[in-house]
Amino acid sequence: MNKPRALVTGGAGFLGSHLCDALLAEGYSVVAVDNLLTGRLSNLDHLRNNSQFEFRKIDINQPFDCGHVDYVFHFACPASPVDYTVHGVETLQVGSLGTFHALDVARKYGAKYLVSSTSECYGDPLEHPQKESYWGNVNPIGPRSVYDEAKRFTEAATMAYHRYYKVDTRIVRIFNTYGPRMQLNDGRVIPNFMKQALRGEDLTVYGDGSQTRSFCYVSDEIEGFLRLAKSSEHLPVNIGNPNEFTILECAKRVIEVTGSKSKIEYKALPQDDPKQRRPDITKARTLLDWEPKIDLEAGLKMSLEYFRLATAELAGAGKA
Repeated sequence: MNKPRALVTGGAGFLGSHLCDALLAEGYSVVAVDNLLTGRLSNLDHLRNNSQFEFRKIDINQPFDCGHVDYVFHFACPASPVDYTVHGVETLQVGSLGTFHALDVARKYGAKYLVSSTSECYGDPLEHPQKESYWGNVNPIGPRSVYDEAKRFTEAATMAYHRYYKVDTRIVRIFNTYGPRMQLNDGRVIPNFMKQALRGEDLTVYGDGSQTRSFCYVSDEIEGFLRLAKSSEHLPVNIGNPNEFTILECAKRVIEVTGSKSKIEYKALPQDDPKQRRPDITKARTLLDWEPKIDLEAGLKMSLEYFRLATAELAGAGKA
Protein backbone atom coordinates (compact mmCIF):
# COMPACT_ATOMS: atom_id res chain seq x y z
CA MET A 1 0.00 0.00 0.00
CA ASN A 2 1.39 3.41 -0.97
CA LYS A 3 2.16 5.89 1.79
CA PRO A 4 -0.14 8.93 1.89
CA ARG A 5 1.63 11.91 0.29
CA ALA A 6 1.56 15.32 1.90
CA LEU A 7 2.49 18.71 0.43
CA VAL A 8 3.78 21.35 2.86
CA THR A 9 4.07 24.91 1.56
CA GLY A 10 6.53 27.00 3.54
CA GLY A 11 8.23 23.71 4.35
CA ALA A 12 11.63 25.28 5.08
CA GLY A 13 10.19 27.61 7.70
CA PHE A 14 10.11 27.20 11.48
CA LEU A 15 6.68 25.54 11.73
CA GLY A 16 6.71 24.00 8.26
CA SER A 17 9.92 22.08 8.90
CA HIS A 18 8.64 20.71 12.23
CA LEU A 19 5.44 19.68 10.48
CA CYS A 20 7.47 17.80 7.84
CA ASP A 21 9.21 15.89 10.65
CA ALA A 22 5.92 14.95 12.27
CA LEU A 23 4.30 13.82 9.01
CA LEU A 24 7.30 11.65 8.15
CA ALA A 25 7.18 10.13 11.64
CA GLU A 26 3.52 9.25 11.05
CA GLY A 27 4.36 7.40 7.83
CA TYR A 28 3.64 10.01 5.18
CA SER A 29 5.85 10.79 2.23
CA VAL A 30 6.36 14.54 2.14
CA VAL A 31 7.14 17.13 -0.50
CA ALA A 32 8.08 20.52 0.95
CA VAL A 33 7.96 23.62 -1.23
CA ASP A 34 9.39 27.01 -0.32
CA ASN A 35 10.78 29.99 -2.23
CA LEU A 36 13.28 30.56 0.65
CA LEU A 37 12.27 34.20 1.07
CA THR A 38 12.20 33.62 4.83
CA GLY A 39 12.56 29.82 5.04
CA ARG A 40 16.00 28.21 5.46
CA LEU A 41 17.29 24.99 3.95
CA SER A 42 19.27 24.39 7.14
CA ASN A 43 15.93 23.59 8.82
CA LEU A 44 15.69 20.56 6.51
CA ASP A 45 19.33 19.41 6.49
CA HIS A 46 18.52 16.40 8.68
CA LEU A 47 16.03 15.14 6.05
CA ARG A 48 18.42 15.29 3.10
CA ASN A 49 18.90 11.51 2.95
CA ASN A 50 15.33 10.56 3.81
CA SER A 51 13.89 8.72 0.80
CA GLN A 52 10.34 9.72 1.80
CA PHE A 53 11.15 13.43 1.71
CA GLU A 54 11.56 15.82 -1.22
CA PHE A 55 12.24 19.56 -1.29
CA ARG A 56 11.36 21.78 -4.24
CA LYS A 57 12.21 25.45 -4.47
CA ILE A 58 8.92 26.91 -5.74
CA ASP A 59 7.25 30.30 -5.50
CA ILE A 60 3.61 29.40 -4.89
CA ASN A 61 2.49 32.86 -5.97
CA GLN A 62 2.74 31.23 -9.41
CA PRO A 63 0.59 28.19 -10.28
CA PHE A 64 2.38 24.96 -9.33
CA ASP A 65 1.80 21.22 -9.29
CA CYS A 66 3.94 18.58 -7.54
CA GLY A 67 1.78 15.66 -8.62
CA HIS A 68 -0.85 13.74 -6.70
CA VAL A 69 -1.08 14.49 -2.97
CA ASP A 70 -3.48 13.32 -0.27
CA TYR A 71 -2.96 16.30 2.03
CA VAL A 72 -2.06 19.95 1.45
CA PHE A 73 -0.69 21.88 4.45
CA HIS A 74 -0.50 25.56 3.47
CA PHE A 75 2.07 27.16 5.79
CA ALA A 76 3.81 29.58 3.41
CA CYS A 77 3.84 33.16 4.74
CA PRO A 78 6.31 35.53 6.39
CA ALA A 79 5.13 35.26 10.00
CA SER A 80 7.47 37.42 12.09
CA PRO A 81 7.20 41.20 12.48
CA VAL A 82 10.65 41.72 10.95
CA ASP A 83 9.81 39.57 7.92
CA TYR A 84 6.36 40.90 7.11
CA THR A 85 7.47 44.49 7.68
CA VAL A 86 10.23 44.05 5.08
CA HIS A 87 8.20 41.79 2.77
CA GLY A 88 4.75 43.36 3.13
CA VAL A 89 3.66 43.00 -0.49
CA GLU A 90 4.93 39.42 -0.67
CA THR A 91 2.98 38.64 2.52
CA LEU A 92 -0.23 39.88 0.91
CA GLN A 93 0.57 37.96 -2.27
CA VAL A 94 1.11 34.61 -0.56
CA GLY A 95 -2.05 35.11 1.49
CA SER A 96 -4.05 35.64 -1.69
CA LEU A 97 -2.39 34.26 -4.83
CA GLY A 98 -0.45 31.59 -2.94
CA THR A 99 -3.56 30.49 -1.09
CA PHE A 100 -5.55 30.15 -4.32
CA HIS A 101 -2.77 28.07 -5.89
CA ALA A 102 -2.49 25.78 -2.84
CA LEU A 103 -6.27 25.37 -2.81
CA ASP A 104 -6.22 24.58 -6.54
CA VAL A 105 -3.81 21.70 -5.86
CA ALA A 106 -6.13 20.32 -3.16
CA ARG A 107 -9.12 20.70 -5.46
CA LYS A 108 -7.41 19.00 -8.40
CA TYR A 109 -6.39 15.91 -6.42
CA GLY A 110 -9.27 15.74 -3.95
CA ALA A 111 -6.77 16.28 -1.14
CA LYS A 112 -7.56 17.29 2.42
CA TYR A 113 -6.37 20.83 3.05
CA LEU A 114 -5.21 22.57 6.24
CA VAL A 115 -4.12 26.21 6.35
CA SER A 116 -2.20 27.99 9.09
CA SER A 117 -3.98 31.14 10.14
CA THR A 118 -3.17 33.26 13.17
CA SER A 119 -4.41 34.86 16.35
CA GLU A 120 -3.61 38.14 14.58
CA CYS A 121 -7.04 37.71 12.97
CA TYR A 122 -8.37 38.94 16.32
CA GLY A 123 -6.23 42.09 16.14
CA ASP A 124 -6.10 44.06 19.39
CA PRO A 125 -9.00 42.07 20.85
CA LEU A 126 -11.94 43.51 22.74
CA GLU A 127 -12.92 39.97 23.81
CA HIS A 128 -10.75 38.04 26.25
CA PRO A 129 -9.93 35.19 25.95
CA GLN A 130 -10.54 34.95 22.22
CA LYS A 131 -13.07 32.42 20.94
CA GLU A 132 -13.19 31.37 17.28
CA SER A 133 -16.58 33.11 16.96
CA TYR A 134 -15.01 36.52 17.72
CA TRP A 135 -14.60 38.60 14.56
CA GLY A 136 -11.72 40.68 15.81
CA ASN A 137 -10.60 44.30 16.12
CA VAL A 138 -8.11 44.80 13.28
CA ASN A 139 -6.70 48.00 11.79
CA PRO A 140 -6.92 47.20 8.04
CA ILE A 141 -4.43 49.90 7.02
CA GLY A 142 -1.92 49.86 9.89
CA PRO A 143 1.69 48.61 9.75
CA ARG A 144 0.63 45.11 10.85
CA SER A 145 -2.23 44.94 8.35
CA VAL A 146 -0.19 43.23 5.61
CA TYR A 147 -0.03 40.14 7.83
CA ASP A 148 -3.39 40.42 9.60
CA GLU A 149 -5.37 40.97 6.41
CA ALA A 150 -3.39 38.41 4.42
CA LYS A 151 -4.43 35.77 6.94
CA ARG A 152 -8.02 36.99 7.13
CA PHE A 153 -8.22 36.76 3.33
CA THR A 154 -6.62 33.31 3.49
CA GLU A 155 -9.45 32.16 5.76
CA ALA A 156 -12.09 33.68 3.47
CA ALA A 157 -10.60 32.02 0.38
CA THR A 158 -10.37 28.68 2.19
CA MET A 159 -14.03 28.80 3.22
CA ALA A 160 -15.02 29.84 -0.32
CA TYR A 161 -13.31 26.80 -1.83
CA HIS A 162 -15.03 24.63 0.77
CA ARG A 163 -18.47 26.11 0.09
CA TYR A 164 -18.32 26.46 -3.68
CA TYR A 165 -15.94 23.66 -4.72
CA LYS A 166 -16.43 21.22 -1.81
CA VAL A 167 -12.71 21.16 -0.97
CA ASP A 168 -12.19 19.35 2.35
CA THR A 169 -10.63 22.22 4.30
CA ARG A 170 -9.47 23.05 7.84
CA ILE A 171 -8.27 26.32 9.39
CA VAL A 172 -5.97 26.53 12.41
CA ARG A 173 -5.45 29.80 14.27
CA ILE A 174 -1.98 29.75 15.82
CA PHE A 175 -0.98 31.59 19.01
CA ASN A 176 2.67 32.55 19.62
CA THR A 177 4.49 29.29 18.95
CA TYR A 178 8.16 29.00 19.92
CA GLY A 179 10.97 26.47 19.94
CA PRO A 180 14.06 25.33 18.01
CA ARG A 181 14.58 26.60 14.42
CA MET A 182 13.18 30.07 15.07
CA GLN A 183 15.30 32.82 13.55
CA LEU A 184 17.07 34.91 16.16
CA ASN A 185 16.44 38.19 14.37
CA ASP A 186 12.77 37.67 13.51
CA GLY A 187 11.39 40.21 16.00
CA ARG A 188 9.28 37.76 18.01
CA VAL A 189 9.32 37.85 21.79
CA ILE A 190 11.14 34.66 22.76
CA PRO A 191 13.93 34.71 20.14
CA ASN A 192 14.59 38.37 20.98
CA PHE A 193 14.75 37.67 24.70
CA MET A 194 16.84 34.50 24.34
CA LYS A 195 19.38 36.20 22.08
CA GLN A 196 19.71 39.23 24.36
CA ALA A 197 19.94 37.15 27.54
CA LEU A 198 22.56 34.79 26.09
CA ARG A 199 24.64 37.80 25.02
CA GLY A 200 24.29 39.44 28.44
CA GLU A 201 22.44 42.38 26.89
CA ASP A 202 19.45 44.13 28.45
CA LEU A 203 16.13 42.58 27.40
CA THR A 204 13.98 44.99 25.40
CA VAL A 205 10.43 45.27 26.71
CA TYR A 206 8.02 47.49 24.78
CA GLY A 207 5.61 49.66 26.74
CA ASP A 208 5.45 48.79 30.43
CA GLY A 209 5.50 45.06 29.74
CA SER A 210 1.94 44.51 30.96
CA GLN A 211 0.68 43.36 27.54
CA THR A 212 0.10 39.62 27.52
CA ARG A 213 0.85 36.67 25.25
CA SER A 214 0.18 32.93 25.45
CA PHE A 215 3.19 30.89 24.35
CA CYS A 216 2.81 27.37 22.92
CA TYR A 217 5.79 25.03 22.50
CA VAL A 218 6.19 23.78 18.95
CA SER A 219 5.63 20.06 19.60
CA ASP A 220 2.29 20.78 21.27
CA GLU A 221 1.32 23.01 18.36
CA ILE A 222 2.20 20.36 15.75
CA GLU A 223 0.19 17.72 17.61
CA GLY A 224 -2.81 20.05 17.39
CA PHE A 225 -2.32 20.45 13.63
CA LEU A 226 -2.25 16.70 13.07
CA ARG A 227 -5.37 16.12 15.13
CA LEU A 228 -7.22 18.88 13.28
CA ALA A 229 -6.09 17.51 9.91
CA LYS A 230 -7.69 14.15 10.77
CA SER A 231 -10.93 15.73 12.00
CA SER A 232 -13.98 16.79 9.99
CA GLU A 233 -14.07 20.37 11.33
CA HIS A 234 -14.09 23.06 8.63
CA LEU A 235 -14.44 26.23 10.71
CA PRO A 236 -11.42 27.82 12.44
CA VAL A 237 -9.93 26.18 15.53
CA ASN A 238 -7.63 27.90 18.03
CA ILE A 239 -4.47 25.88 18.72
CA GLY A 240 -2.46 27.59 21.43
CA ASN A 241 -1.59 27.55 25.10
CA PRO A 242 -4.21 29.29 27.29
CA ASN A 243 -1.65 30.04 30.03
CA GLU A 244 -1.18 33.80 29.76
CA PHE A 245 1.97 35.73 30.67
CA THR A 246 2.82 39.41 30.63
CA ILE A 247 5.78 40.27 28.45
CA LEU A 248 7.63 41.34 31.58
CA GLU A 249 6.97 37.93 33.20
CA CYS A 250 8.27 36.20 30.07
CA ALA A 251 11.44 38.31 30.14
CA LYS A 252 12.07 37.32 33.75
CA ARG A 253 11.54 33.62 32.95
CA VAL A 254 14.09 33.84 30.12
CA ILE A 255 16.64 35.50 32.42
CA GLU A 256 16.13 32.70 34.98
CA VAL A 257 16.38 29.86 32.46
CA THR A 258 19.50 31.26 30.77
CA GLY A 259 21.18 32.25 34.05
CA SER A 260 21.83 35.67 32.53
CA LYS A 261 22.69 38.83 34.45
CA SER A 262 20.64 40.88 31.98
CA LYS A 263 18.39 43.72 33.11
CA ILE A 264 15.17 45.02 31.53
CA GLU A 265 15.17 47.99 29.12
CA TYR A 266 11.85 49.66 28.29
CA LYS A 267 11.02 51.16 24.89
CA ALA A 268 7.93 52.70 23.29
CA LEU A 269 5.12 50.33 22.36
CA PRO A 270 4.80 49.80 18.56
CA GLN A 271 1.60 50.89 16.81
CA ASP A 272 -1.31 48.41 17.00
CA ASP A 273 0.59 46.04 19.27
CA PRO A 274 -2.10 43.84 20.88
CA LYS A 275 -2.56 44.48 24.61
CA GLN A 276 -3.67 40.94 25.37
CA ARG A 277 -3.67 37.59 23.63
CA ARG A 278 -5.04 34.34 25.03
CA PRO A 279 -6.86 31.56 23.19
CA ASP A 280 -10.08 29.97 24.32
CA ILE A 281 -9.30 26.33 23.44
CA THR A 282 -12.65 24.83 24.45
CA LYS A 283 -13.25 23.82 20.84
CA ALA A 284 -9.87 22.05 20.50
CA ARG A 285 -10.39 20.25 23.81
CA THR A 286 -13.89 19.14 22.84
CA LEU A 287 -13.40 18.23 19.17
CA LEU A 288 -9.79 17.08 19.13
CA ASP A 289 -9.15 16.02 22.72
CA TRP A 290 -6.13 18.33 22.51
CA GLU A 291 -4.48 20.66 24.95
CA PRO A 292 -0.84 21.66 25.42
CA LYS A 293 1.34 19.68 27.81
CA ILE A 294 4.54 21.77 27.99
CA ASP A 295 4.61 24.87 30.18
CA LEU A 296 6.68 27.97 29.41
CA GLU A 297 9.60 27.19 31.71
CA ALA A 298 9.94 23.63 30.38
CA GLY A 299 9.68 24.83 26.78
CA LEU A 300 12.34 27.48 27.32
CA LYS A 301 14.67 24.86 28.81
CA MET A 302 13.99 22.52 25.85
CA SER A 303 14.83 25.39 23.45
CA LEU A 304 17.90 26.65 25.28
CA GLU A 305 20.57 24.57 23.53
CA TYR A 306 19.28 25.57 20.10
CA PHE A 307 19.31 29.26 21.01
CA ARG A 308 22.81 28.93 22.52
CA LEU A 309 24.14 27.45 19.27
CA ALA A 310 22.28 29.94 17.08
CA THR A 311 23.57 32.87 19.13
CA ALA A 312 27.14 31.54 18.90
CA GLU A 313 26.81 31.06 15.14
CA LEU A 314 25.52 34.60 14.74
CA ALA A 315 28.46 35.96 16.74
CA GLY A 316 30.87 33.84 14.69
CA ALA A 317 29.42 35.23 11.48
CA GLY A 318 29.88 38.78 12.81
CA LYS A 319 26.17 39.60 12.55
CA ALA A 320 24.15 41.70 14.96
